[in-house]
Amino acid sequence: MIAQCACGKIEFEAAGRPILSAACFCDDCQEGSRQIEALPGAPPVRDADGGTPYVLYRKDRFRCSRGGELLRELRLREGSPTKRVVASCCNSGMYVDFEKGHWLSIYRGRFVGPTIPVEMHIQTRFKPQYASASTEVPSYASFPVRLIVKLLLARLAMLVHPMRTSRRSAPPEK
Repeated sequence: MIAQCACGKIEFEAAGRPILSAACFCDDCQEGSRQIEALPGAPPVRDADGGTPYVLYRKDRFRCSRGGELLRELRLREGSPTKRVVASCCNSGMYVDFEKGHWLSIYRGRFVGPTIPVEMHIQTRFKPQYASASTEVPSYASFPVRLIVKLLLARLAMLVHPMRTSRRSAPPEK
Protein backbone atom coordinates (compact mmCIF):
# COMPACT_ATOMS: atom_id res chain seq x y z
CA MET A 1 0.00 0.00 0.00
CA ILE A 2 1.09 3.55 -0.66
CA ALA A 3 0.63 6.55 1.63
CA GLN A 4 1.31 10.09 0.42
CA CYS A 5 1.12 13.64 1.66
CA ALA A 6 -1.59 15.80 0.05
CA CYS A 7 0.76 17.34 -2.52
CA GLY A 8 2.49 14.03 -3.35
CA LYS A 9 6.07 15.10 -2.53
CA ILE A 10 6.33 12.52 0.26
CA GLU A 11 5.54 8.87 -0.25
CA PHE A 12 5.60 5.84 2.03
CA GLU A 13 5.30 2.16 1.24
CA ALA A 14 3.52 -0.23 3.60
CA ALA A 15 4.24 -3.94 3.20
CA GLY A 16 1.81 -6.68 4.12
CA ARG A 17 -1.38 -6.43 6.11
CA PRO A 18 -1.87 -3.75 8.75
CA ILE A 19 -2.12 -4.69 12.41
CA LEU A 20 -5.44 -2.90 12.77
CA SER A 21 -7.43 0.16 11.74
CA ALA A 22 -8.96 2.21 14.55
CA ALA A 23 -10.29 5.68 15.24
CA CYS A 24 -8.94 7.11 18.50
CA PHE A 25 -10.78 9.68 20.61
CA CYS A 26 -8.18 10.17 23.38
CA ASP A 27 -7.46 13.71 24.47
CA ASP A 28 -3.90 13.58 23.05
CA CYS A 29 -5.11 12.49 19.60
CA GLN A 30 -7.77 15.20 19.63
CA GLU A 31 -5.22 17.86 20.63
CA GLY A 32 -2.59 16.63 18.18
CA SER A 33 -5.16 16.55 15.38
CA ARG A 34 -6.32 20.09 16.23
CA GLN A 35 -2.73 21.32 16.10
CA ILE A 36 -2.09 19.67 12.73
CA GLU A 37 -5.38 20.88 11.24
CA ALA A 38 -4.56 24.45 12.41
CA LEU A 39 -1.42 24.51 10.24
CA PRO A 40 -1.79 26.61 7.06
CA GLY A 41 -3.48 24.58 4.30
CA ALA A 42 -3.42 21.34 6.30
CA PRO A 43 -5.90 18.67 5.22
CA PRO A 44 -8.15 17.26 7.97
CA VAL A 45 -6.99 14.25 9.97
CA ARG A 46 -10.12 13.80 12.14
CA ASP A 47 -13.34 12.31 10.87
CA ALA A 48 -16.80 13.89 11.24
CA ASP A 49 -17.36 12.58 14.77
CA GLY A 50 -14.04 13.91 16.11
CA GLY A 51 -12.08 10.64 16.06
CA THR A 52 -8.67 10.35 14.47
CA PRO A 53 -8.63 7.29 12.20
CA TYR A 54 -5.35 5.40 11.93
CA VAL A 55 -4.01 2.31 10.24
CA LEU A 56 -1.42 0.58 12.42
CA TYR A 57 1.62 -1.03 10.81
CA ARG A 58 4.70 -2.66 12.24
CA LYS A 59 7.63 -0.24 12.05
CA ASP A 60 9.62 -2.70 9.97
CA ARG A 61 6.83 -2.77 7.35
CA PHE A 62 6.54 0.95 6.70
CA ARG A 63 9.22 3.03 5.01
CA CYS A 64 9.65 6.39 3.38
CA SER A 65 10.33 5.94 -0.34
CA ARG A 66 10.37 9.62 -1.29
CA GLY A 67 10.64 13.02 0.41
CA GLY A 68 11.85 12.01 3.89
CA GLU A 69 13.78 15.27 4.18
CA LEU A 70 10.41 17.12 4.16
CA LEU A 71 9.12 15.42 7.32
CA ARG A 72 9.04 17.21 10.67
CA GLU A 73 8.03 16.24 14.17
CA LEU A 74 5.39 17.73 16.44
CA ARG A 75 5.17 16.79 20.12
CA LEU A 76 2.41 17.82 22.48
CA ARG A 77 4.88 18.11 25.35
CA GLU A 78 8.64 18.47 25.40
CA GLY A 79 10.27 15.10 26.02
CA SER A 80 7.13 13.16 25.08
CA PRO A 81 7.88 9.70 23.64
CA THR A 82 5.03 10.25 21.18
CA LYS A 83 5.62 12.30 18.06
CA ARG A 84 3.31 13.27 15.26
CA VAL A 85 5.07 13.44 11.91
CA VAL A 86 3.91 16.08 9.44
CA ALA A 87 4.82 16.86 5.83
CA SER A 88 6.39 20.33 5.84
CA CYS A 89 5.52 20.81 2.15
CA CYS A 90 1.71 20.75 2.63
CA ASN A 91 1.20 20.27 6.41
CA SER A 92 -0.35 16.81 5.97
CA GLY A 93 -0.35 14.71 9.12
CA MET A 94 1.48 11.52 8.11
CA TYR A 95 1.78 9.28 11.16
CA VAL A 96 2.16 9.01 14.92
CA ASP A 97 5.20 7.25 16.34
CA PHE A 98 5.13 5.89 19.88
CA GLU A 99 8.92 5.73 20.00
CA LYS A 100 8.95 2.92 22.59
CA GLY A 101 6.47 0.88 20.55
CA HIS A 102 6.95 -1.44 17.59
CA TRP A 103 4.21 0.08 15.43
CA LEU A 104 3.31 3.33 13.69
CA SER A 105 -0.18 4.79 13.51
CA ILE A 106 -0.53 6.17 9.98
CA TYR A 107 -3.29 8.71 9.43
CA ARG A 108 -5.88 6.74 7.46
CA GLY A 109 -6.52 9.57 5.01
CA ARG A 110 -2.94 9.41 3.74
CA PHE A 111 -3.39 6.07 1.98
CA VAL A 112 -3.87 6.09 -1.78
CA GLY A 113 -6.57 3.86 -3.23
CA PRO A 114 -9.36 1.98 -1.51
CA THR A 115 -10.04 3.10 2.05
CA ILE A 116 -9.20 0.66 4.82
CA PRO A 117 -12.32 0.35 7.00
CA VAL A 118 -12.13 1.38 10.65
CA GLU A 119 -12.44 -1.77 12.79
CA MET A 120 -13.03 -0.10 16.15
CA HIS A 121 -13.34 3.17 18.04
CA ILE A 122 -11.03 3.42 21.05
CA GLN A 123 -10.79 5.77 24.02
CA THR A 124 -14.41 6.85 23.48
CA ARG A 125 -14.65 8.17 27.03
CA PHE A 126 -12.97 11.28 25.56
CA LYS A 127 -15.39 11.49 22.62
CA PRO A 128 -16.63 15.06 22.06
CA GLN A 129 -20.15 15.79 23.31
CA TYR A 130 -21.33 16.80 19.82
CA ALA A 131 -20.28 13.47 18.28
CA SER A 132 -22.97 11.03 17.36
CA ALA A 133 -22.76 7.47 18.58
CA SER A 134 -21.75 5.13 15.78
CA THR A 135 -23.08 1.61 15.83
CA GLU A 136 -21.23 0.53 12.70
CA VAL A 137 -18.06 -0.54 14.54
CA PRO A 138 -17.38 -1.63 18.12
CA SER A 139 -16.56 1.20 20.53
CA TYR A 140 -14.43 0.94 23.65
CA ALA A 141 -13.99 3.43 26.48
CA SER A 142 -10.29 2.55 26.77
CA PHE A 143 -7.93 0.12 25.03
CA PRO A 144 -9.74 -3.16 24.34
CA VAL A 145 -8.13 -6.54 24.87
CA ARG A 146 -8.45 -7.19 21.12
CA LEU A 147 -6.16 -4.22 20.37
CA ILE A 148 -3.59 -5.26 22.97
CA VAL A 149 -3.58 -8.85 21.66
CA LYS A 150 -3.09 -7.68 18.06
CA LEU A 151 -0.17 -5.46 19.11
CA LEU A 152 1.42 -8.31 21.08
CA LEU A 153 1.01 -10.71 18.16
CA ALA A 154 2.58 -8.15 15.83
CA ARG A 155 5.55 -7.81 18.20
CA LEU A 156 5.94 -11.57 18.34
CA ALA A 157 5.76 -11.76 14.54
CA MET A 158 8.51 -9.13 14.30
CA LEU A 159 10.74 -11.31 16.48
CA VAL A 160 9.99 -14.49 14.53
CA HIS A 161 9.73 -13.02 11.00
CA PRO A 162 11.49 -9.65 10.89
CA MET A 163 11.50 -7.67 7.67
CA ARG A 164 14.83 -6.64 6.21
CA THR A 165 16.30 -3.54 7.85
CA SER A 166 15.84 -1.60 4.62
CA ARG A 167 12.07 -1.63 5.18
CA ARG A 168 12.36 0.47 8.34
CA SER A 169 10.77 3.90 8.22
CA ALA A 170 13.16 6.75 7.65
CA PRO A 171 13.35 9.01 10.67
CA PRO A 172 12.15 12.53 9.93
CA GLU A 173 14.61 15.36 9.70
CA LYS A 174 14.43 17.89 12.48
